[in-house]
Amino acid sequence: MVLTVEASSRPAVRPAVRSRRRGATPPPPVTIAASSMPATERAVPAMRRFARHTALRWSVPRTTVDALELVVTELVSNAVLHSGSPDVTVLVTYRGRELTVEVKDSGRWRVRQTPRRVPEDAGAAFGRGLDLVAHATSGWLAFLSATGTTVVATLSVPSARA
Repeated sequence: MVLTVEASSRPAVRPAVRSRRRGATPPPPVTIAASSMPATERAVPAMRRFARHTALRWSVPRTTVDALELVVTELVSNAVLHSGSPDVTVLVTYRGRELTVEVKDSGRWRVRQTPRRVPEDAGAAFGRGLDLVAHATSGWLAFLSATGTTVVATLSVPSARA
């Protein structure tokens, strides 16, 4: 089963203590889309396509879309390969100059028994995903709990004039 939801909103009420100057632009709308599916190998390309199509529909610049695809691929792959979760959810939020992606699973991360960086691993095909995520984003955090793991990554969106 695949569940996909999308919503868009503007703040309904301005805070009473803040006054806007005449002619000031209102804050950008917050647009959210989410998709959830079983945590199988099929989830990786499906979630990557979901994120790409969502961002393109929101007119996110192509360079940011490319980075988003990389981030979703790496984070969903980690959830599928390492969490033991039966499901994985991707939540994408767009706020004008910022795109946030959250990947959630309900599994428990297995502790790696061997060090990640040893000379013998120099040619390994795996083990560099979070380094790629760090390079492609302006920051990321992982939240581990008894109910699963959520990884939140933020991508900067260049302005249209840049």
